[in-house]
Amino acid sequence: MSRSTLHPPPAAGPVRLTAGARTALRPVGNAAILGGFWHRRRAVNADVCIPQGPALLEAAGNLHDLRLAAGGEPGEYRGDFPFMDSDVYKWLEAAAWELARADTPQLARDVERITGLVAAAQEPDGYLNTWFQVTRAGRRYEDLRWGHELYCAGHLIQAAVAHHRSTGKKELLEVAVRFADHIDATFGPGGPIDGFDGHPEVETALVELYRETGERRYLTLAGHFVDRHGHGVLGGEAYCQDRVPLRAQQNVEGHAVRQLYLLAAAADLAAETGDEELAASCERLWSAMVATKTHITGGLGAHHDEEDFGDAYELPTERAYCETCAAVASVHFSWRMALLTGRARYSDLIERTLFNGLLAGVALDGERWLYVNPLQVRDGHTDGGGDQSARRTRWFRCACCPPNVMRLMASLEHYVASTDDAGLQIHQYAAGRYGGEVRGAPTIVSAHTDFPWSGRIRLIIEESPQDRPWTLSLRIPQWSAGHTVTVAQRRIEAPAGGDGWLRLERTWSPGDEVVLELDMRPRLVGADARVDAVRGCVAIERGPLVHCLEGVDHPGGGLDDVVIDTTRPLSAVERPGLLGGLTVVTASGRRRTPAEAGWWPYRSVPRADGTGPDHNPHQEGELTLTAIPYYAWANREDGPMRVWIPAF
Repeated sequence: MSRSTLHPPPAAGPVRLTAGARTALRPVGNAAILGGFWHRRRAVNADVCIPQGPALLEAAGNLHDLRLAAGGEPGEYRGDFPFMDSDVYKWLEAAAWELARADTPQLARDVERITGLVAAAQEPDGYLNTWFQVTRAGRRYEDLRWGHELYCAGHLIQAAVAHHRSTGKKELLEVAVRFADHIDATFGPGGPIDGFDGHPEVETALVELYRETGERRYLTLAGHFVDRHGHGVLGGEAYCQDRVPLRAQQNVEGHAVRQLYLLAAAADLAAETGDEELAASCERLWSAMVATKTHITGGLGAHHDEEDFGDAYELPTERAYCETCAAVASVHFSWRMALLTGRARYSDLIERTLFNGLLAGVALDGERWLYVNPLQVRDGHTDGGGDQSARRTRWFRCACCPPNVMRLMASLEHYVASTDDAGLQIHQYAAGRYGGEVRGAPTIVSAHTDFPWSGRIRLIIEESPQDRPWTLSLRIPQWSAGHTVTVAQRRIEAPAGGDGWLRLERTWSPGDEVVLELDMRPRLVGADARVDAVRGCVAIERGPLVHCLEGVDHPGGGLDDVVIDTTRPLSAVERPGLLGGLTVVTASGRRRTPAEAGWWPYRSVPRADGTGPDHNPHQEGELTLTAIPYYAWANREDGPMRVWIPAF
């Protein structure tokens, strides 16, 4: 991809709070990731993932369907789902954020061409959904549970807002406004239809359209939709977020992505309206989700059937669902909660999810994807293929995940830093420049780091009000057992507060330097005893990275019989030539030699007095285990993998 001119970052990213928003923090208006780990991953997104989008959308039929709806092409609808349009809109959003960063002529032409297709397909009254226009002409909103007309509208609105913020152009925004006005007339209070979409998405998009246009009807409509969920309008299914009103929910349930998109909208509404009951519901549900239904990778979803959360502590390994879209939605929800409350724990989950639950969803080369992200693949696994494959795939029949990753990666700099009345906060440690107005004056801090391989983060004050003090706040991750900090080459004692922030207040001058050192020693992690699937197992972590074993690193017997010796130390080893360059963790382990196989895989165990059969399998000699970062798995050869390792 040709990048002839770099643009200054847009003043607003995916979340643009109004002046009257009741939040503890506000996103910075100046953010750019300029180096290090995330810069390299975003380069793959910009140079490989996003440019291939139009060809993939053409091959899958999405663009053909838009031409059909516009009357510009003969043929039949292509695709198995009524929400094929949403993939186009997510790609447009990703492309828009990328255009904000760089002058990319071919990408700009693709965006202009596809925007023209979308505009041409729109009905005169604002309605737009190619499935219904082509295959169900005149029959709108017949299947709110599965039709996804409003879900698609939400993604269109978010793409239009991104396009307007990034380029200043109004063509796509005008399409989105016409559709939003049609939805308001149809579903708004007193409208002809009392309902909502079975897949939340339009709600948070309407809040952002309100923020972009100032039209309060969109905010009111978003609140109306959020509060109609849970009253049995669509049959009372948890799958559609229709079993319990969100304000009364005690734990997350049903389809994970739907729940999280709804919660992101609720957090947006709480921010803009000051609704304390809604804010309390968001905090309660986030806490319950993290405590009882979140995998170690930050992944969400226990059931392949209905892409469901499952029960509390139901966190399987080889059957973990952990849809990549759920990781995207989790970041969206947690970022809104971080802004709403000012608490660092929300950004702790964002960090874990970005490095593990999200990043595993895209191959290192940017060419292949995972829809589901299991935590174990057994020896001899037979893969059925399709969207729920444990093998990376070029594209999917339901291709929601790839463009969702593209749009989050393209806008990632907007999730790094924030400001409040006291100063500036660094939420994520990504090399770059971040700034906003602090104490009435422009303030910019640059970050220099090789995180997550190194725990050293060097921050330099580039611009600052020099006549009054302000506070630079650094998030101390929950996983770091300790930290040190130096200011102007002088080590100081600066413990983190109970909310997770290390606060440094002083009158800063350009050139002032802060160095934070986090504890990057590898560690073993166990799960709550109620997580039956991993009882007796441990996982390996280093910094924010969850690690896993792959069969390719352990020839001669697979992984099902591998056990780890938890009494022996772990070692971090740099491997610059492996998988693009990374640090692995080595551990001591063995391979169990099970009892001779018979017709029945169960055995009696010794009695309490020690009599009875010997159930202890023989263990072979010591084996060196090599654990790679989980995000890098499935990039070499197909084979077994596991995150949770039985201990002996």
